[in-house]
Amino acid sequence: MGQESSTPVDESTPPQTLNVRSIEGIASYIKEGRAKKIVLMTGAGLSTAAGIPDFRSPDTGIYANLARLDLPYPEAVFDISYFRSNPLPFYTLAHELYPGQYKPTLSHYFLRLLSDKGLLLKLFTQNIDCLERAAGVPADKIIEAHGSFARQRCIDCRTEYPDDLMKQAIQDREVPHCMRTECRGLVKPDIVFFGEALPEEFHHNCGLPGHADLAIIMGTSLSVHPFASLPGYCAQGVPRLLINSERVGGLGSRADDVLLLGDCDDGVRKLASALGWLPELEAIFKAHNPDHPSTGPVHQDAASQPNTVDDEIAKITKEVDDSLRISDQYAASLRKNLSLPVRTASGSIEPEDKIREQLRSTSFTGDLRTQDNGVSQKDNEPESLATNVKMDVNSETDGSE
Repeated sequence: MGQESSTPVDESTPPQTLNVRSIEGIASYIKEGRAKKIVLMTGAGLSTAAGIPDFRSPDTGIYANLARLDLPYPEAVFDISYFRSNPLPFYTLAHELYPGQYKPTLSHYFLRLLSDKGLLLKLFTQNIDCLERAAGVPADKIIEAHGSFARQRCIDCRTEYPDDLMKQAIQDREVPHCMRTECRGLVKPDIVFFGEALPEEFHHNCGLPGHADLAIIMGTSLSVHPFASLPGYCAQGVPRLLINSERVGGLGSRADDVLLLGDCDDGVRKLASALGWLPELEAIFKAHNPDHPSTGPVHQDAASQPNTVDDEIAKITKEVDDSLRISDQYAASLRKNLSLPVRTASGSIEPEDKIREQLRSTSFTGDLRTQDNGVSQKDNEPESLATNVKMDVNSETDGSE
């Protein structure tokens, strides 16, 4: 695989494989039976229509808004070192993002339709939301490059943790621990955190785009490696279709690249229409969402969902704040253990924000809401993000983009 050019192909350059470089050309290519091994590459833009915010948008992304949680840095919520010292912020966020609260979009059902028609070789996704599975794409067709909520295990001994117990813990905003009494390590979903390696399954399959006869890239900024390298594995002459809000990753530099810029669901609708599949696609969507149109966000319970990202983050912030709130009795214990003055000679007390700041610099075992003794200083407060692995949690959670 060579370096991908960033220069758009000249419009006068004829396509090598397609009869015309357009969405109609892609549709004809598929209808003629020339695309039988389609590889899909998806990111957070696929799920924003479900109501899930992406991670990297400057004003509305989860990272931008998580600053309100008073984390040392927004990405700390997905940093394995920070998680070891304080897992509660992640589990508060997980309560909002856990599968079941959001439903697949029209785009997700298009992925399923490709699989149903026997055209899908493999789906690579950066998303951690499991909406591809919920739409009916078979698990063996999916490579969750940055992990997902589908499985969970102890971060120390790697013992798997039951799905029902994990769901209950997240519903109750509790931090689960390993069921092995000799371990009792922290449990987390198999989401790739900063400081962790990508799944072996990704590395074993990352060469598959080289065997594809069509690649469709949807809703991703292609800014996070190694996922961003996948389109470059496609052989010269293999058509690549980008359905995205903007041109990314050197796509558009080859003679058979087609760019369909805009909303993912709108782009999928245009492609399905050109294929003659739109009635079938909308029927599948309607069967799973009888009370909703085939456009717009679809939530499990729309009335219970926040109206805006600001509302959602405000709710998360309150829950984290409530989780970190300490009783008067525990505050007195902290003052004693941390050598904080209880009262001055004039009768004033140490400001609560100072106690809270000291509290945040300590490490707890278990749920902060039930902790009543035993405070120890952090061994190694992370100062910066690990650089050996970059992730986009839905995406994109690397749950991100």
